[in-house]
Amino acid sequence: MLDHVIKGATVVDGTGAPAYTADVGIRHGRIAVVGTVTEEARSVEDASGLVLAPGFVDPHTHYDAQLFWDPYATPSLNHGVTTVAGGNCGFTLAPLHPDRPEDADYTRRMMSRVEGMALVALEEGAPWSWHSFGEYLDALEGRIAVNAGFMVGHCALRRYVMGPQAVGGQPSQEQLAAMVRLLRESMDAGAWGLSTTQSSSHSDGDGQPVASRHAQPAELLALSRAVGECEGTQIEAIVAGCLDQFSDAEIDLFVEMSAVAGRPLNWNVLTIDAAVPERVPRQLLASEQARKAGGRVVALTMPILTPMNMSLGTFCALNLIPGWGPVLGLPVPERIERLRDADVRAELLRRANSKEAGVFRRLANFGRYVIGDTYSEANAGLTGRVVKDIAEERGQEPFACLVEICANDELRTVLWPMPADNDPASWALRAQTWQHEDVLLGGSDAGAHLDRMCGAPYTTRFLGDCLRGRKLVGLEQAVKMLTDDPARLFGLRERGRIRQGWHADLVLLDPEQIDAGPATLVHDLPGDSPRLDSRALGVRAVWVNGVEALRDDVVTGAVPGRVLRSGRDTETVSTR
Repeated sequence: MLDHVIKGATVVDGTGAPAYTADVGIRHGRIAVVGTVTEEARSVEDASGLVLAPGFVDPHTHYDAQLFWDPYATPSLNHGVTTVAGGNCGFTLAPLHPDRPEDADYTRRMMSRVEGMALVALEEGAPWSWHSFGEYLDALEGRIAVNAGFMVGHCALRRYVMGPQAVGGQPSQEQLAAMVRLLRESMDAGAWGLSTTQSSSHSDGDGQPVASRHAQPAELLALSRAVGECEGTQIEAIVAGCLDQFSDAEIDLFVEMSAVAGRPLNWNVLTIDAAVPERVPRQLLASEQARKAGGRVVALTMPILTPMNMSLGTFCALNLIPGWGPVLGLPVPERIERLRDADVRAELLRRANSKEAGVFRRLANFGRYVIGDTYSEANAGLTGRVVKDIAEERGQEPFACLVEICANDELRTVLWPMPADNDPASWALRAQTWQHEDVLLGGSDAGAHLDRMCGAPYTTRFLGDCLRGRKLVGLEQAVKMLTDDPARLFGLRERGRIRQGWHADLVLLDPEQIDAGPATLVHDLPGDSPRLDSRALGVRAVWVNGVEALRDDVVTGAVPGRVLRSGRDTETVSTR
């Protein structure tokens, strides 16, 4: 007897093949029948007019901590995601040295600063009961609603072996050997591989460059070789040039890391903007060079424009603009005084528009900011208005106008920059870039920057755009880009397609309604901390390993997800 049958669905199987009408039967967590079901089943539902697709695979998340207090990985599960890749950007909660309990506090403060996770949520929401990476994975086993795999972070490896000297120091030969051993042990326990960062935007809770930023190429290559010695592994890496354009040295580093490992290396995020036409070919040069050297470098890029709010009062992307951090790090009264100084504003604008600001230059057009939540009588009626219009009414320069509005709220004002790359030429360039063999959709950062951005709904918003919006990609190809493409990159065993015998990770959706609602601020994290959430529209049901995990945007309470471990649940994707 079958556990469940989905009758008469329009099956989009993930391979890119044309859609077809079929019944799909589920038994013991697997797809038992694709075609016409005649066998009896415990439950049956009519899916006429609905699309059945494989569960979506999000290749870049930071759900490492959230899964402990939110086993459903919301809102990703709501938007059809059944498998998430975590442990990215060099940041993981394990391993932790058993003789240094203070390392857990350091890790929490680092994650709070660099990934925008509420410190109180990290302190209260996770048990912090592990030391080894395997113990961390064991702590999640059997209690999550999505499938989840994790890279092991370079920062954690360095901290474990080198202690506080991980920040600023260089490992001895013995310490480097110990790091390699620890990486191998983590991969033997199920880590998907190594993640690392060299990005200038990544600082720890003390404001210092995170540990992996101090690593020299020889250290990165030694760790990469170890990745190549284990089955079903990958590399994920970030460098400063990911934000704009790679240097020659960064391209060489990516190419060598992938080539010595014989494994794919993915990075994020490829920002596509027709106003900077030289960026895409420069970034994809790394992929072309890697293939010649026996490696593979894959760029992640988002198929939607992810709204991101800003604030002059709390840490956000504005702090990462060169020269802005020291001003925005001052106590609020002093910060307001400095921002009201015309010379200070002129210097900040100069730095924000400079070449060194890279992709953050897009944040410098303050006239295109929309005012969000306000908190003072002086700002009554400004919510939803564009700064340029307010500035013209007041006879002010836009940045000066924005500063005065924020000062009235003691810098608590929420700001929403309007994207500068929402033009037809940029969308045409995106559609062209998506066709590249080393470009993959993803980069949601779901689980991070919780009160600043909400990238998790990219799956449903992209499908809605493909079906009823710009229609840059057909439905079958769009589904493949969200399912089979990332599954094959990570070597996921028997996931990413609707195929008999494969794991029953499935999404049933209404093609007339599929979309994502607007991002709204909710206070549902441990300690009443805020995050941005977004409702899924048109997602009828989601199954994970054959068990219904979500119905009509409401989680069922089931936790059928699995911790996906390298080798057992992933196969080697060799570049050689």
